[in-house]
Amino acid sequence: MKRTLRRNLSIYIREQSSIYLFTIILFLMGIIFGAIVVNSLSFDQKEDLYLYLSRFFGQLSNDVIADPNFMFRQSFVHYLKYIGSIWVLGLSIIGLPVILVLLFLKGLVTGFTVGFLVNQLGLSGFLLSIVSILPQNIILVPVFIITTSAAIHFSLKMIRQQFLNRTYEPILPHLSRYTLIVIGAFVLIAGVSLLEAYASPFLMKTVIKLISTPL
Repeated sequence: MKRTLRRNLSIYIREQSSIYLFTIILFLMGIIFGAIVVNSLSFDQKEDLYLYLSRFFGQLSNDVIADPNFMFRQSFVHYLKYIGSIWVLGLSIIGLPVILVLLFLKGLVTGFTVGFLVNQLGLSGFLLSIVSILPQNIILVPVFIITTSAAIHFSLKMIRQQFLNRTYEPILPHLSRYTLIVIGAFVLIAGVSLLEAYASPFLMKTVIKLISTPL
């Protein structure tokens, strides 16, 4: 039994290695592009974003924050829709380009957020980005990479089945494995949502009180 599991895992990793490499590179490109976009903003755009950011941090330091239960629900529903969309798109051949765009945009948003905080607040912004973005993204980024890779793999399998393979190969085992990966992602994003709702505000508030740079 153990040998069979190890063999299946080894085969799966070999099949997916190139896809994982591609999705990781695409995500990193999104982060880099997001950081570059920060420098292309006009002074007025940066000023408007900075004022909004200052207001948010001011409210946070004064304990004017949303109810954690509400934040949890909002965060979980958001990620649920994101992962669910990837799953649905992976079931169709034409959804493959959209999956790649969604992953790139996730990297772009992450890179822009970190880049803007550092650009405007320097070391303080770097510390804030660590406590506000890093904790949940330690889990969230691998979840997105794995889910996206599974969606790409399944979509390519369908393309080969429809247009390239002359022999019939049952698609149900691949669909079952793909769906199980997505269900596992749903469980993990529940933990991510808990972090965002309960841990991140506390960590951000602590850092805001520690840093001396006025926000």
